[in-house]
Amino acid sequence: MKTTFLALTLTLVSSISVFAASYKVKSGDTLGEISNAYNTTTNVLIKNNGLSNDTIYSGQVLDVPNKTYKVVSGDTLYFIAKRYSLPLNIIRSENNKWSDTIYPGDIFKIPTNSGSEQISPQPTPKSGQAQPQDTSKVIKYSNSDVKLLARLITAEASGESYDAMLSVGAVVVNRVQSSQYPSNISAVINEKSNDCYQFTPVMNGMINKVASNTATNAAYEVLKGTDPTNGALYFYDNTVTNKWLTSKKVATSLGKLIFAY
Repeated sequence: MKTTFLALTLTLVSSISVFAASYKVKSGDTLGEISNAYNTTTNVLIKNNGLSNDTIYSGQVLDVPNKTYKVVSGDTLYFIAKRYSLPLNIIRSENNKWSDTIYPGDIFKIPTNSGSEQISPQPTPKSGQAQPQDTSKVIKYSNSDVKLLARLITAEASGESYDAMLSVGAVVVNRVQSSQYPSNISAVINEKSNDCYQFTPVMNGMINKVASNTATNAAYEVLKGTDPTNGALYFYDNTVTNKWLTSKKVATSLGKLIFAY
């Protein structure tokens, strides 16, 4: 049964933004699932809660480790979750944050390994200043790959939200990572299936238009791991009637664009 993360009571326990969070066990929960959700281990939970083994029961309240993160310019909620290797829904539930709008200075509670351990996130790229770095790539790419990806994002998502731009780029990255598709950005974007291009802008030439600065920023961000879709491999606009596409499980809808698995 899927773990539900509710009923969190937070208590400040030190001056370095370390929190002790209380999690109320739900029917079907296991200690392994809870430790996974809070980026810790069953041994830590057993020790911190004085348990003799990993047996838990519905209604039991457990202490789970927690820290905080201060939002800086250029952050997105999805990027914060990726940087800390946490599921997006955990960040949302932990902070009761269900919209995507965040501002510099916002404080988010971040589950961590223990009340005393430090989390080491990846550096946050400043808007307009992101650069590819070998240590933080999720896939291999060249400067020409970034430009191509940014042009696709421009062609597919101009006029849409920044999250929609990120999502278009993320679909390309997800395809590169998938065994179902070619293993590099250029091959994915230019791929044909039954003599049909996978992306309309490649067919109609819109892929050759100059990329916007916003699309370029989005390209760099998805290449460092941001994915608002959490793994989508497809996207289409809301006028599409192709039953093969519309039968796919929807990941998210952003403006006129629908992203699916």
